[in-house]
Parts: sequence; structure tokens; C-alpha cells
Amino acid sequence: MVVPAERIEGPAAPLNGGMIRAVTFDAGHTLIEPRESVGEVYAAVAAQHGATDLPAGELERRFHAASHARGSAVSRREDWARIVDDTFAGLLAIPPSKTFFPELFERFGRAPAWRIYADVQPTLEMLARRGARLGVISNWDDRLRPLLAELHLAGWFEVIVISCEVGCAKPAPGIFAAAAQAFGLPPAEILHVGDNWQADVAGARAAGFQAMQIPRDLAPGPDRIDRLVELRHRLEQGKE
Repeated sequence: MVVPAERIEGPAAPLNGGMIRAVTFDAGHTLIEPRESVGEVYAAVAAQHGATDLPAGELERRFHAASHARGSAVSRREDWARIVDDTFAGLLAIPPSKTFFPELFERFGRAPAWRIYADVQPTLEMLARRGARLGVISNWDDRLRPLLAELHLAGWFEVIVISCEVGCAKPAPGIFAAAAQAFGLPPAEILHVGDNWQADVAGARAAGFQAMQIPRDLAPGPDRIDRLVELRHRLEQGKE
């Protein structure tokens, strides 16, 4: 259960690859993505509980509207329950929080619901060979650590900072500061990579980090890559 990336962009900023000692990544839509759309999963689980013929596309639209209406990162189980209830509002006699929400919540907390992007493993290997320290900074709930472990990704990361644990969410500077403190590095020596311009790029830069966006469905630009493996080229360019 994840909120789509914002496509807002701002002014380009040069990447100083020679300073970078650590690289942090957003999780959803940067390292991993749902195997099926949220709407498809919601429709399938609802059908198993007797609510047939609910269009997956309509549930997808409703989910994103409900998520956007919250206006902030969702880091608690009860927040997700409200979003799911809002998604199905007017479609069911009994809200999902009273019926099948636990099944949905559990499903998105397990590895089979997620796909690791093909460029993730080669990129992590490349960065590790270069001596970069690696981390995750994510707006997520308490399912992320076990999920990353189940996906065999957790072992790559020296630092994992999650909004539900630090009490603030990207783009707030506090979550980035927590990562810098955990690494014991100045923020300027850390590059953050994520799909959301406002949360990942603007937020990281406001906290003193370097940053790069990977929206994956937009053409590459000065601050944008469409594949993580392009980081090697950008880091080399930044040293010139």
C-alpha cells in the first residue's frame, strides 16, 4: 500500500560525486514495487469476502484519492485502516476495517506482494564495490524491516531509517538528520535517491544531502535517472 510519486520538479543542482561516501534509497517505487496494482489486490480480496464485481481500476483511483487526502506519510496500522475504509466507502455494507482489512495489511507486508526492480541488485553490488555505505530512508510503517529481510535486501544496508520509528516523515529534515547521525557523516557526503521529487529530492537537499530522482517513467534529466545503474555514470561525472 503505497502512494504514487509526485512529478513536481525544481531547479537542477550539480552532483558532487567526489564527496559522496554513502548512498541512501527510498523503498517503494525505488527499490521495490507491488507485483499487482493496489486496485487489483483490493478487488481480489474483497471478492473472496463476497464483494464481487468491484472494478480494480475504480478501487485504484479511490485508493490514491484516499491516500492523497491524508496529506502526510502513513506510518500506523490504524491510518491504513482508515484509508482502506475510505477506498471502499459506499461500496460495502460493513467497512473493511471490520472484515478483511487485516488480510490486506498482512498481504502487503510479505515478500510475495512485491517485486524488486531488476536494476537494484547490480546497483547495490556496484556501490558496495566502490566502498559506498548504503542505507534506506523510507516513509513506511513497521512492516518494512521484516519485508526487506524477507526480500533478502536488508543485509545490504548499514542504516535503515523509517518514518514510523523516528516520528517524522520525508520531506521533514528530521528523518534525513537521523540517517546522517546513524552513518556518522555530514549530510553533504550522502546521496539520497528516490522516486518522489518533493519528499526525496527537495526534502533531502533541504537537509543538506545530495539527491537524485528516479521516477522510472520519465525521461532522464539533470537530476533524474530512469535506471539505478545510471548512478555509476552520474557519480563519475560528478567527480569531474
